[in-house]
Amino acid sequence: MNRNGHHPHSRFVRHLRSLYLGQHRAALRFQLVMAVVDFGIIAFFLAQPYLKDHATYFLLDLAFALWIMGDLTAQFLITRDRRRFFLTPMVYVDLAILATLVLPHMLVSFAFLRAMRIWAIARRPILKAALRHFHLTSWIDVVRATINMVVFLFTASGFVYTFFFQQRESGNGFVDALYFTVTTMTTTGFGDITLPGTAGKLTSIVMMIVGISLFVRLAQALVRPFKVTYPCPKCGLSRHDTDAVHCKACGHLLNIPDEGL
Repeated sequence: MNRNGHHPHSRFVRHLRSLYLGQHRAALRFQLVMAVVDFGIIAFFLAQPYLKDHATYFLLDLAFALWIMGDLTAQFLITRDRRRFFLTPMVYVDLAILATLVLPHMLVSFAFLRAMRIWAIARRPILKAALRHFHLTSWIDVVRATINMVVFLFTASGFVYTFFFQQRESGNGFVDALYFTVTTMTTTGFGDITLPGTAGKLTSIVMMIVGISLFVRLAQALVRPFKVTYPCPKCGLSRHDTDAVHCKACGHLLNIPDEGL
């Protein structure tokens, strides 16, 4: 303990929690740096066909592996409910991404999972803070739906490239995979690029079903009236109209902040 009676470890955890979950200037700058690194991890996956034969590839691979390892450790330290931490799906996504970085040759087929790091950006307070700064809080559902669609687009493209088009020329292979994914998700189906065999047909079916669902979700977010997220203290209903005075489920008097999300 220090002279104030506080354990240095607990003070460090409180500071770390403030950076991860806070919305003050220092926290937002920290989260912005993390978002930039997350985009770097995704760019690293996209550039993998061009970098894998260079010495810098292994240095970047190690650096990103240490980064995700540190991020997971920090999230574990700041979590008040450790049981809930191990039930969070993103934790296992990060562990899978970490495995592809630690064992790049053995798990190269699963490198496309790195595109899911976009979800890590979406979970941070900086997203809401940025929308609030530009007076776009009403677009939060649209942004989240777009992020989900982008994550699936890049993850599915990476899967198709890895398991079907990897033998093609590096640049053309991923472009073909991205093109096939977009045409399949939108059910355009030009037919100039198809996946061979039963596995290819099953992959196409899954991509069409999920793709249509994501497009419908995005369309719903665009056309439905904006609602704020503010849990009712009495019944727990969390979605209300922006000008709601009473909870429409139980009638409890509400006090929704102007910028409530």
